[in-house]
Amino acid sequence: MTDAQSSKLSPGLVIMMSIATGVAVASNYYAQPLLHTIASRFGISNGSAGLIVTVAQLGYAFGLMLLVPLADMVERKKLIIVMTLLSACGLLITATAQSMAFVLIGTALTGLFSVVSQVLVPFAATLAAPHERGKVVGHVMTGLLLGILLARTVAGYLSALGGWQTVYWFGAALMIVTAIVLGRALPRHHQEQHLNYPRLLASILTLFVQEPVLRIRALLGGIIFAVFSVLWTSISFLLAAAPFNYSDGTIGLFGLVGAAGALAASHAGRLADRGHAGRSTAIGLALLLLSWLPLVFAKSSLLGLIIGILVLDLMVQAVHVTNLSVINHLQPESRNRLTAGYMTCYFIGGACGSVLSTAMYGYAGWFGVSMTGAGLSAAGLLAWLLLGRNEQVTHVAASSIRDGGNH
Repeated sequence: MTDAQSSKLSPGLVIMMSIATGVAVASNYYAQPLLHTIASRFGISNGSAGLIVTVAQLGYAFGLMLLVPLADMVERKKLIIVMTLLSACGLLITATAQSMAFVLIGTALTGLFSVVSQVLVPFAATLAAPHERGKVVGHVMTGLLLGILLARTVAGYLSALGGWQTVYWFGAALMIVTAIVLGRALPRHHQEQHLNYPRLLASILTLFVQEPVLRIRALLGGIIFAVFSVLWTSISFLLAAAPFNYSDGTIGLFGLVGAAGALAASHAGRLADRGHAGRSTAIGLALLLLSWLPLVFAKSSLLGLIIGILVLDLMVQAVHVTNLSVINHLQPESRNRLTAGYMTCYFIGGACGSVLSTAMYGYAGWFGVSMTGAGLSAAGLLAWLLLGRNEQVTHVAASSIRDGGNH
């Protein structure tokens, strides 16, 4: 297979790309259930250990801005393989780290190059038939969120088995195997693009000016991932302390709860394909806000915590898949730059959520974390109620112009 445009996107290739996306993004999240263990190992506070999450997400944001747009310029298969191997190098640095400084260096490099996951998502959209694009994006994004959530379970188990650095040795080996498999399976694809690199990066800002839909969806993406990070950054602190006193392995199992929500959200892309993106977004944001009702009582109710995690992760994934399905229909020739612009906002939101979460946990405990998450969720719902109708009008008008131009 040498030409992506002439090759069919088989179910097997969709599954492979979904797994690869999950493996790549998981490398950025192994630390989350281990923060209290890493803090103890290097003699630092929980707040200082929380910097690992922030550095990972900032590294990812820089990768989105600087590396993902290259996929509109260079051959995608080669770019994917190189980035996957460089991400493995970052994991190896963390695996051999003897100080917190090297943990952060390895984390930053891993975050920077694990954005290969965001090259795979628009690549899958490019290979997919137009009427199946939302469904395919939904499947690949399900792989991505499963990677984020199951990373916690795997990390907790491996840490209990052989120490926290075992997690990073395992992650590096997994990335190397992924690079080999992708090298054998992916079709080659090079898109003609007559912009040099600086103009390519600048064109992302132009897309924000040209596409109101991108602006709205990027704002929502930043908010929902901030909410997601508020929950998952501090949950290990909650579960490691009284009254739970859970081990790394037990804390990691809570990722399985979120994974169930991620699987259920794969249908959101199909709803977007059928023209129900606005309704899916409104319902998702409303339920995201309601998810904090049981979560606020998590310290005294394990059932409330589980229900809250399930609903929150389901709604974050549903809105996220809807966002990507919508923007992937805007300008096919700019799909990687649209993804880069959206996902940069998404992960900047996540980094801000991590900082807020650790700060609020130190200041007001779990109640402060819950109020922060609920406040951000309410802001997202309000933003959609104010801007969503404008998006519907803009999107319909733009679609009519494009359809007219095709006849």
